[in-house]
Amino acid sequence: MSNTPSESTETALVTGASRGIGRAIAMALAASNRFVYLNYHSNHKIAQQTLDQIKEQGGDGALLPFDVTDKNAAEDAVKKIISERKTLEILVNNAGIRDDMLMVWMKEENWQQVLNTNLTGFFNVTRLVVKKMLPKRYGRIINISSTSGQLGQPGQVNYSASKAGLIGATKALAKEIAKRNITVNAVAPGFIETEMVEGLPLEQIAQSIPAGRLGQPQEVADAVLFLCSQKASYITGQVLGINGGIC
Repeated sequence: MSNTPSESTETALVTGASRGIGRAIAMALAASNRFVYLNYHSNHKIAQQTLDQIKEQGGDGALLPFDVTDKNAAEDAVKKIISERKTLEILVNNAGIRDDMLMVWMKEENWQQVLNTNLTGFFNVTRLVVKKMLPKRYGRIINISSTSGQLGQPGQVNYSASKAGLIGATKALAKEIAKRNITVNAVAPGFIETEMVEGLPLEQIAQSIPAGRLGQPQEVADAVLFLCSQKASYITGQVLGINGGIC
């Protein structure tokens, strides 16, 4: 008998889900009949608006506020999911921050805060979720990396290092758990129209992208949705660039 669940019964956790790419992913998963836990750190109002929109469109989910850098809070959150839903099939590690500056001016706290959120946050949550997926012999883990982690970006030594580290972790973890029917993949967005690119010279950037435009959060969400599906069961340890051809 197959351990693969019906997609309509799956439970998903999306970290950093209140806005931008995380919001689009959470809404796409909910629209595909998954129950989605929306993690956020502090902006309850925006997170609630996202959940309200999910429910207005016929989906279902719940808010799950916690700081991914806090391992105890992450443990409590995963326990809550298992207590309420008994299982967790999908994890999307999207929570991330930027703190851009040239490395010569970078202080230890500028480095550490970005690494803690973008990379240690992945460890804190994923380690716990994998322990729940292994006995079920099924799971989908998608990590949101970045073109900066593939190419490097001046002024983003800390961010590029964290996203490159996430790619390495994706590939290693995929090999550890592939035999348990758990896939681990990464998507690496380029310039996507979210708050993360506010203040950048967008017209100039668009000219440097072969597609001639910035991407939309929904385009990232669509790729994540595919990697969460049964159609992607033989895809693991991969990095999918969503960047308009820039990389």
